[in-house]
Amino acid sequence: MVETTSIDWARGDMFGLEFPAHPEALKSGGPDFLTRAFRKSGMLEPNNSVTRITGLDEWTLGGTGVKAHLSVEYERDVPGLSPDLFVKFSRNFQDKVRDSGRHHMPPEVRLANLSRDPGFPIAVPRCFFADIEQETLTGIIISERIPYGRGAIEQHQPKCMDQILPDPFAHYSALVLNLARLSGAYKAGRLGDVAERYFPLDLETMIARRPRFDAPLLIKRISRLADFLQQYRHLVPAHIADPAFLEGFKAGAAAAVDHQDEIWSYLYSRPDMIALCHMNANVDNAWFWREPDGTLQSGLIDWGSVGQMSVASSIWGCIGAAEPDMHDRHLGDLLDLFIAEYARVGGPTLDRDELEQHLEMHVMMSALHMTTAPPAILREIPDPGAVPDRYDPAFTANETARVQLKITISLLNMWQRHDLGRHLRQDADWRRQIR
Repeated sequence: MVETTSIDWARGDMFGLEFPAHPEALKSGGPDFLTRAFRKSGMLEPNNSVTRITGLDEWTLGGTGVKAHLSVEYERDVPGLSPDLFVKFSRNFQDKVRDSGRHHMPPEVRLANLSRDPGFPIAVPRCFFADIEQETLTGIIISERIPYGRGAIEQHQPKCMDQILPDPFAHYSALVLNLARLSGAYKAGRLGDVAERYFPLDLETMIARRPRFDAPLLIKRISRLADFLQQYRHLVPAHIADPAFLEGFKAGAAAAVDHQDEIWSYLYSRPDMIALCHMNANVDNAWFWREPDGTLQSGLIDWGSVGQMSVASSIWGCIGAAEPDMHDRHLGDLLDLFIAEYARVGGPTLDRDELEQHLEMHVMMSALHMTTAPPAILREIPDPGAVPDRYDPAFTANETARVQLKITISLLNMWQRHDLGRHLRQDADWRRQIR
């Protein structure tokens, strides 16, 4: 870890209020800052105030800024005014790598404020205050804390641990329905003009800023990945460690590099499939509860880099960490759920085959990015041969290794099961659509 230059306070661009950049500054600002902030956002009436901070527990989780559990007391208790809050800072001044992820925060701050509209179409943690100083990308979000494991709310579900997830299909169905409700409501104009201002679409810039793959370097990485998979076959399904498949994957990847600009143009060629989306709605970025009739419902957290994107990429961001069996058995069911709900809330009616092709081609490009997994796995688990399988505690206790291996398996399983290379071996419809 390398420290970065620290600041204590920043001035927000949305509310014009100075806010703390880290937990110690929040503690020094105390009830006075929280009262000003919550009144400014409209969460507190002028005759109410925060009188005391009763708890502030800092913790680091995820890949970006510092987080904290905050507990407070109010002068007057009001329904909906939770004393148990969650604070997310964009900055991590003790870790330069984590601090570099602060660019994810600006759209998350805008979404947090947009979500305070009573008509927001899905459940999110209630926002108490959110702002950012764009010049330094110093930001803060204070929201209600989700009471995982209490009442009807399930325990938090960890990423890439679906082997312990009860009824995975029900959980992914609840998530996919939320994605469809958000994106469909946006397409129907139900989020208002402010959503257009907060999340503008610039397709030319979006495509141009995509990192370009270098063919020789990519082939080198794929060869390293193939060696890893064949050396540690016990960690992956047999069909993705098969040498014939890996040779075909290498050839397909080289072809994808040759057509990468065309592929990205295709993936953003259908306006009906571009909407406001959560980009990483996996089970760990959600909470779940059951209604009295037994129906499983969900809400979404962690809106970093939220914006307009391909709905296919949003769907994969949700299901990409699921077990291969989920994709093999239920991919079509989940796409049908998305299509039906997207249209029901006012979005356009999508063609199932076209959506599946967009998803497959998004997966194809994502698979090229995940060829860097072996070094990340080996940093945490230097001897994978010493564990019996990927469900061993060595993986369940090391999140980076677990996630890198699991996502790689998901991508390669999709490539093999759906023969993604076929999109590059023929003059398919997708090429004709962008000519």
